Amino acid sequence: MTFAIAHTDPTALIARCDSAAVRTAHDGVDYEAGAVLPDGPWQPLSAAEAAGFHPTAQNADSTLVELVKLPDGPAPVGTLASLADPLGDPDAVHLGRATSSAMTLTTTPNYRDGRRIGLHVDNWDRLPCSSKHTGRRRLCFNLGHGSRYLLLGNLDIRAICAALHTEPEKRYPHTDDLRAHISRGLPLRVYRFRIDPGEGYIAPTELLPHDGSTEGQPEPSTAAFWLGHWPRGGLESLT
Repeated sequence: MTFAIAHTDPTALIARCDSAAVRTAHDGVDYEAGAVLPDGPWQPLSAAEAAGFHPTAQNADSTLVELVKLPDGPAPVGTLASLADPLGDPDAVHLGRATSSAMTLTTTPNYRDGRRIGLHVDNWDRLPCSSKHTGRRRLCFNLGHGSRYLLLGNLDIRAICAALHTEPEKRYPHTDDLRAHISRGLPLRVYRFRIDPGEGYIAPTELLPHDGSTEGQPEPSTAAFWLGHWPRGGLESLT
């Protein structure tokens, strides 16, 4: 299953999105062996691709990607933890914030050794493959100073597991499944969406291979994160 993006203005989506193939990293100082990385050159999003991202009746809110604006202008730094309170999930969790260096292909490090992990799937909710699509979505706001990107693989982890395993519904999907998919030469394309300061996204990061990026951006970027079960349309859309 490919992802769906809630949008009403294809031109606005095309203006902030492009795509590339992927490759795997080898052992090194910066990346884990097998990490899945974008492999440029980046290609502009076509009108046909943008049309293909429209949600269908099969796309539950929990599976949608939304590109959104920060409410009421600049982030209220002193009350950042409560920023997501009005969005419809009283049990939403504020995960904190992270600063990403400028000019970084992908941003997420392995906390054990600092090497970056590349595209990955989250596992906060510990869900099996059969219910992975019901997990919480991640809300991210870019607090600046620099712009950043959301990277998304175009297949969800259920489809990836189905291509690898005979009984995928019994598995608990892992980033290792994504890496095995790429190592076997199976297809995946990565899309990147520009997120400027004061902008953000809501995305099913338990379901979709993803990461952040500051590739080509001359300034570092700090992002704040939440997890929640939010209905579609709680924030003003960028697209």
